[in-house]
Amino acid sequence: MLKTLVRANIKGDILEKVLETVMKKRCLAGILAGIAVITLGVVIFVLSINSPVSLRPLNYTYGIVEIYPHDSDAFTQGLVFEGGVLYESTGLYGESTLRRVELETGEIMQLYTLPSQFFGEGITIFDDKIIQLTWRSNRGFVYDIHSFDLLAQFSYPTEGWGITHDGSRLIMSDGTATLYFLDPETFKQVGQVEVHDIGPVTELNEIEYIKGEVYANIWREEKIAIINPQSGRVTGWIDLEGIQDIENRDPNNVLNGIAYDAEEDRLFVTGKRWSHLFEINLVPLD
Repeated sequence: MLKTLVRANIKGDILEKVLETVMKKRCLAGILAGIAVITLGVVIFVLSINSPVSLRPLNYTYGIVEIYPHDSDAFTQGLVFEGGVLYESTGLYGESTLRRVELETGEIMQLYTLPSQFFGEGITIFDDKIIQLTWRSNRGFVYDIHSFDLLAQFSYPTEGWGITHDGSRLIMSDGTATLYFLDPETFKQVGQVEVHDIGPVTELNEIEYIKGEVYANIWREEKIAIINPQSGRVTGWIDLEGIQDIENRDPNNVLNGIAYDAEEDRLFVTGKRWSHLFEINLVPLD
């Protein structure tokens, strides 16, 4: 009887240890399976965000919503829509101007002519001030938005091409693949980013900040790059081929001028000495 009880206890202990071992193995297997699932998920996520497909820019063509008259003598270098009107900067030595323009008629409502030694370039509006670049003079100007009175000047080491802002920083192009970030009070550089697609995207010209991205004319090309300003990556291309009749057109009179009406969500484009300004919408090609 005693021997029987002892054997039973021993068998019970062995069975308990066996069961304990099995449970531990199952628990370990469950943990390993969970780790495997998590690892697989991380791998899939990393592969997806680094996948060439996910990095491929979107491609757009355009639809014309409305056509407005534009001064065919205006060598457009900068364009902004603010308060229901257009502000425009024009270039060429001895002909450079700052203008307030009525959208519907193209009429020049206010005009300031730059000294003849300056070649006007991009403009933006920040805190009721118009900020205008010049091409090779390393000089920028700040005007009162209402009177066009010259309030200040500032300098920069590069050429001046396009300028916009993201609400806290000025963003400037100089014809290279680089976008520069400037403090809007001191005009000192606070950062920069190189714009790239497959490789560097150069000839960045007139620029506009729209819904968190920078839209940039590419000089001498009928297309606009849409750029992530944090990474510099081109997230989209807008093909504007054929929007302006190029028959007998001066090769210098290229696409240049992007303006955005944030209140009405309207996008405008024009070019140097173009007779029209176009309101367009984007049509995805992909």
